[in-house]
Amino acid sequence: MNAFHLIVPPASSLALRYDVLFYTLIGLCAVVALGIFISLTWFSVKYRRGSSADRSNAQNQSLGVEIAWTAIPLVTFLGIFVWAAFLFERMQTPPADALPIYVVAKQWMWRVQHPDGRREIDALHVPLGRAVKLVMTSQDVIHSFFVPAFRLKQDVLPGRYTTMWFTATTAGDYPLFCAEYCGADHSGMEGRVTVLPPAQYETWLRSGDHTEGMAAAGFARFRELGCSGCHGENSKVHAPSLERVYGHTVQLQDGRSIVADEPYIRDSILLPRKDVVAGFEPIMPSFAGQVSEDDLLELIAYIQSIGEPQAGAAGVSPPSSRALPQESSHAQ
Repeated sequence: MNAFHLIVPPASSLALRYDVLFYTLIGLCAVVALGIFISLTWFSVKYRRGSSADRSNAQNQSLGVEIAWTAIPLVTFLGIFVWAAFLFERMQTPPADALPIYVVAKQWMWRVQHPDGRREIDALHVPLGRAVKLVMTSQDVIHSFFVPAFRLKQDVLPGRYTTMWFTATTAGDYPLFCAEYCGADHSGMEGRVTVLPPAQYETWLRSGDHTEGMAAAGFARFRELGCSGCHGENSKVHAPSLERVYGHTVQLQDGRSIVADEPYIRDSILLPRKDVVAGFEPIMPSFAGQVSEDDLLELIAYIQSIGEPQAGAAGVSPPSSRALPQESSHAQ
């Protein structure tokens, strides 16, 4: 955990691709710097004061040279841009079957919750060889989730969600840091990511203390806040149905369309007048100040888990939280 590595070995599916791009840029800069140094040295020696170099009829322009030093850097930089843009798009697009894990940053700790209800502080256990999607927010100031071995760093912001994903390729423990100055004990805000083979990960999930699953907890909070009274199937209030909404495009009253992802659901709870669904009036009250970050994540997990309409209280039933990652057909 505390061993020093000048170059940390890559441990995720995209890390090696980032390394190749990084070392290519380093090599390119080294070649250009070396070329400039050699040229500068050569001309400085050849045309030094008192040398016998022929200075007559010096050529002051060359179309070929001008085209070369314009076209070669242009093509090179465009190639690097396309390469980096492809990797960035890959990094920003998690697989549809990625396992969702929720992270709340707080001075000065990382709080992690798994869909089945298992919680961790300053630690994150993940399965080997499976895509994992982290949904992250901050309870206070800006933090930054940084795992050097995975070559991933993502700012974690108060009042909004950011996501990152990875597939761990090597079992073991890897340091986790906060890479954004967040206060007096910033340097102590660290943890570890533990990558376990799938069977050991399932064993770990079943061990230790558990709370109820996130989707089940979200369903309980959904009813406690009275949401089922308006969004339930048999509700007398004209409110949008939440069945199969997550991950789908929603048409808004102002003509825009938006994907119902984590930020949309969060805004709908805290800022209900921001994105009003077409055909509905903006009558929903704001729940700002009534729900915590953990409550919001549990409500989102519940809405993610809702599939086909089921019979139950207020027209919906709590899903099986243990099966959430497999059953949710809208997981991002």
